[in-house]
Amino acid sequence: MTAVVAGSLSLRSRIGQVNQRLKGWEAVRWVDGAPRVTDVLRAEVDRWGGLGALYGVLRADPWSAVHWGNGVPPERSAEAYAAVQEHVTRHGDGLPVLFVEEAPHGLMALGGTTLPVNLALGAGMDVALTEELGALVAAEARARGTHVALVSGLDVLRDPRWGRAEECFSEDPALAAMLVRATVRGMQGTTSCDDAIDGAHVAVVAKHLAGQGAGIGGRNGSGAPIGRRELGELHLRPAYAAARAGVAGYMAAYNDVDGVPCSANEELLTGTIREAWGWRGLVMADGTAIDRLRDSSPDPASAAALALQAGVDLSLWDEAYTHVEEALDRGLVEEAVLDRAVDRVLALKHRLGLLGDPVPAPLQTPARDVLALVERAARQSVALVRDDGVLPLRAGTTVAVVGPNADDLDAQLGDYTPPRPPADPAASTVLSALADRLGTDRVRHAPGSRLRGPLDEQPDGTGALDAVRDACSAADVAVVVLGGTSRRSYDDEFADNGAVEGPAPDTTNGEGVDLSSVALPQAQLDVARAARESGRPVVGVVVDGRPRVLTALLPLVDALLVVPFPGPTGGAAIADALLTGAASGRLPATFPVADGVVPVAHDERLETARGYLDHPVVRGLPFGAAHAPGVTTTVRTRAAAVRADDLAAGATVALSVEVTNSGPDALELSVPLYGRRHERGIRPRRRTLLGVRRATVAAGATTSLTFDLGLDALGSWATGEPAAVPVTVGAWCTPDLDEPADAAVVRVTDREDTTPWDR
Repeated sequence: MTAVVAGSLSLRSRIGQVNQRLKGWEAVRWVDGAPRVTDVLRAEVDRWGGLGALYGVLRADPWSAVHWGNGVPPERSAEAYAAVQEHVTRHGDGLPVLFVEEAPHGLMALGGTTLPVNLALGAGMDVALTEELGALVAAEARARGTHVALVSGLDVLRDPRWGRAEECFSEDPALAAMLVRATVRGMQGTTSCDDAIDGAHVAVVAKHLAGQGAGIGGRNGSGAPIGRRELGELHLRPAYAAARAGVAGYMAAYNDVDGVPCSANEELLTGTIREAWGWRGLVMADGTAIDRLRDSSPDPASAAALALQAGVDLSLWDEAYTHVEEALDRGLVEEAVLDRAVDRVLALKHRLGLLGDPVPAPLQTPARDVLALVERAARQSVALVRDDGVLPLRAGTTVAVVGPNADDLDAQLGDYTPPRPPADPAASTVLSALADRLGTDRVRHAPGSRLRGPLDEQPDGTGALDAVRDACSAADVAVVVLGGTSRRSYDDEFADNGAVEGPAPDTTNGEGVDLSSVALPQAQLDVARAARESGRPVVGVVVDGRPRVLTALLPLVDALLVVPFPGPTGGAAIADALLTGAASGRLPATFPVADGVVPVAHDERLETARGYLDHPVVRGLPFGAAHAPGVTTTVRTRAAAVRADDLAAGATVALSVEVTNSGPDALELSVPLYGRRHERGIRPRRRTLLGVRRATVAAGATTSLTFDLGLDALGSWATGEPAAVPVTVGAWCTPDLDEPADAAVVRVTDREDTTPWDR
């Protein structure tokens, strides 16, 4: 097939290529053991002569109402896609359709491997593992016929009240950028927007662009009233990292930035990512985001013109893009702008081998132990932030495992998760994992409460908290498992975009589940108090998808583990930490000391972090917190310098860090390098993350690590891309939020100003 471009298509077909209106599970049904296209799909193809993309043929979850009883069997996914593709190409303009699926932490389809959520990967801070997991998900999705994966990770967690906190890698933009870049590399297998995507990988549409994590009050889709510097330094860094990795597309977010909706923001979608960054790819709107432009445009045609002109190439469920011809007739947008969008859709089809020559098969697909990778990620998600000598739990110990998340597998999985398979022998809860390790005769259990409120009395009339006290009194140690869940119910009311619209009785996290309070509910604290009243040592475990206020919990426990939703093998990962007394995760975000202090982060500017009269210290647990007794980290390089023009040309500064483990056991851990930038005329942030390395340190040994700091770490991000400017950076590895006196000094100088900064 010769190259297909917009100019070779009719106007009707071109408009069809920029429309992605259908919900895929409504376009094909599984009937009598075979896929059948529906009248919904037939009508759409007849209307446009083809389709640009089709979302969600395989999607399975409560919103789509697809489950194991009515969904596409995993092993027959390709047949469902083939039925759609055959109809589109035979009865349309001959152009194949892009098949698009959700993959925020694994393919959201029946039988898809569920990974720990992004916030859990942020706790692991493991770039290499994140890339491996991306490749795993991509291979699984492409083998089933998927072309494009919608992947979370661009959002930076700046307010824990936001229900989608779990989809963020971190509150820190540098860590988010590292993990986004790794995800794109793993899933696409490419380094450029021009590279073909082979048969073992998928195209990534990274979401969401941009600033959605800075919404007012943590409310989903609310505006981000931030300036250009804040947008660039915090919220565009992950998107820039994705662009450098050749990401195929971005999803324009629901929110506005300083009043301009992202899906109508030409400065962002054209001026920044395309003209300034030189990125060439496709921009997709979030679901119905173009229709939502009606609040800033008089009619659907005007909304379509706004989005097209801004740089949105592909709609998602919107009606507005069906009015493109009217927008052209009224002169609201030029036909060349439509052709620009169509050519971007066609270019992605070319990259995936749907037009012209087929994509090359990979020379060799590496064998991957799927379960081993998932288990490793789950173990890295566990952060031990306190231990007063209770851990490890020893052989022969009798343990009471109590609390609402002690034996709730669904509560470990996160939002955007497909229904679990009928049987999964690798799945575990904290209760089941400890029973397997210690023996069922040494484990007691009582839930004690629901996640949001008290539990009804036990069937025998015993009060729920009395049952907790009895279980703990009959044990040597109490393990209290609290937190939240993103569980969705097939009975919930859902809005058009899939968010919960009606009441969700015990759901505490996920899209559309924003909270005004992130303190642990009183009912959960009552369980911890009941355990404490037993007189036994208490270990707290908080399994959740957002930072929580843990101030009231801390006096009730002797040790504390914090675990972002770790996936189906999370119970075993938590049990490992309890039985070894060691964990390799770190907090991926700041946990506030009280509700009234949010938003709060480790990298706020110095002026904003003075605290309150009633809470002089606003951070209960800071980003990067971890309890690792016997581990010391020291930056051995005392001073280094580089010229700004050399830094811009690719030069780096090497800092040597020594990690010593004086404990009796080998440890695997992440080693963050923090810094404070002193730039003339700019108020510094309290600290930022300059880099992170993972290391395994033998008992009684010292390991040397080298951090190569380049433009990404040392440059200015004021405009959304790194620039070399004169700056002095203090660098340290200790958990201090304030720059220590012995911090290493890195200077970026230029010919005009080489004056050292007097810190």
